[in-house]
Amino acid sequence: MTEVKLIARDLVMSFAARRLFQADQLAFCQGDVIYLQGDNGTGKSTLMKILAGLIRPTQGVIEASGFAKNPWWKRNPLLGKAVYLHQHPYLFDGSVEYNLNYGAQLSAESSSQATLRIQQAIDMAQLGSLLHARASDLSGGERQRLAIARAWILQPKLLMLDEPTSNMDRDSQALVLQMIQQLKQEGTGLLVSSHQHCALTALCQQRWQIEGEHILTAANPPLFLATQGALHVATN
Repeated sequence: MTEVKLIARDLVMSFAARRLFQADQLAFCQGDVIYLQGDNGTGKSTLMKILAGLIRPTQGVIEASGFAKNPWWKRNPLLGKAVYLHQHPYLFDGSVEYNLNYGAQLSAESSSQATLRIQQAIDMAQLGSLLHARASDLSGGERQRLAIARAWILQPKLLMLDEPTSNMDRDSQALVLQMIQQLKQEGTGLLVSSHQHCALTALCQQRWQIEGEHILTAANPPLFLATQGALHVATN
C-alpha cells in the first residue's frame, strides 16, 4: 500500500519584511502523530494552512504522494489531501445532522457503512440531543465536537487540529480524545497544535516547534521537555 504523505521543501513564510519561519524539509506522513508548538504569532496556524493548500508559502513547494488524483476542476493539487480544523471551525449553515451527513457524502465508504459511521460519531461525540439544533446556535465546545465528529466520519489520511480542545470542558475533551485515539489506531496522520500539554498531546510521538524563525523537529517529546538539545533544525 502506497504511503500517504506531504513533504515541504525549502519552505519560507514571510509577511512583508517579517519572516515567520523557514525549514529545508518537513514530512507529514500517514501514521505520524506530531505535536506542533510555538509562541503566539510564530505561525503555527499559518503552517497548517500551507500544508492544507489553503495559502501559499512565500517560497518552497509542497509535494503530496500516495493520494488519489484530484479531479480536473480542482486547480490546487493540495486541497483535500490533509483536513485542517481551525480552533473556530467552519460549519455549514444548517442543522448538526446536516453537517454530519454532508461529511459522509465525501466518504468513499458504501451508504450502509457511512450511515453506521455517522451513528458512531453521534454516539462518541454525544451529539444525539443536538441533531436538529442549528450549528450556528451551538456553544464553542459543541461546535468543536461537531467539527471533529464530521472529520472523524471522513477517516482522513492526514488531519491537522489547531487548538482542538481550547473551548471545551473536561467531559468534551474526553470525548474528543476518544475519537482522536481511534483515528490514530486507524492510521490517520495527526498534527496537533496546542498551547498546553494535555491527554491529546500525550499521544504525540514527534514534535515540531517554531522558534527563532526556524521549525525545529524531534522525536519522542518527553526527551525535549528535559533538554532543548534534543531539538534540531528540520533539514532531513
